[in-house]
Amino acid sequence: MSFDLSVSVQRGGRIVSAALRTDAALTVLVGPSGAGKTTILDMIAGLIRPDHGHIRVLGRTLFDRSAGVDLPVPQRAVGYVFQEARLFPHRRVRANLLYGARDDQRLAEVAATLDIAHLLDRWPRTLSGGEARRVAIGRALLSAPRFLLLDEPLSSLDPARREEAMRAIERVRDARLVPILMVTHDRAEAERLADRIVPIDQAAVDEG
Repeated sequence: MSFDLSVSVQRGGRIVSAALRTDAALTVLVGPSGAGKTTILDMIAGLIRPDHGHIRVLGRTLFDRSAGVDLPVPQRAVGYVFQEARLFPHRRVRANLLYGARDDQRLAEVAATLDIAHLLDRWPRTLSGGEARRVAIGRALLSAPRFLLLDEPLSSLDPARREEAMRAIERVRDARLVPILMVTHDRAEAERLADRIVPIDQAAVDEG
């Protein structure tokens, strides 16, 4: 099973919960803002500790409250791409991509998959929004993750840059480099990209 989780956490006056089992190459959680989608990704990544439940990825237990398992973030081997690209402004694209990588052996492969080979000597400030997102995905892939989390990777992009980023995600999905869990509020994005769609709505966020 790529992703197997059943978790809940109280955040302020709310309880965010999710239950999911999927073997899909790319699973998309789709729902409106405030439905708890990013909180779910943060629990999987280890940035938020669930109050209850378990998280398993590719058969490996990352968290299990009843068994006392809670792996620290570095041991989870997660590639997390946030809503903002978060590139290092003082490093060229090549150096950004290789930050956290063991070596540069897969650089050409990943750059070709994401169509960013021509950007390697550029500075982040010269990139379009879509280019920056593709570089951020590449940096995550080159860190040798066991799985990839994408948090609204197409938000705030103009139509042309959004299409570029969407095609890049499709290539990563089709190459089946790692299982991907993505969140979005856009149903059309989910229907185009996902092998499986999981609706997340206000029913998953209970007032506490």
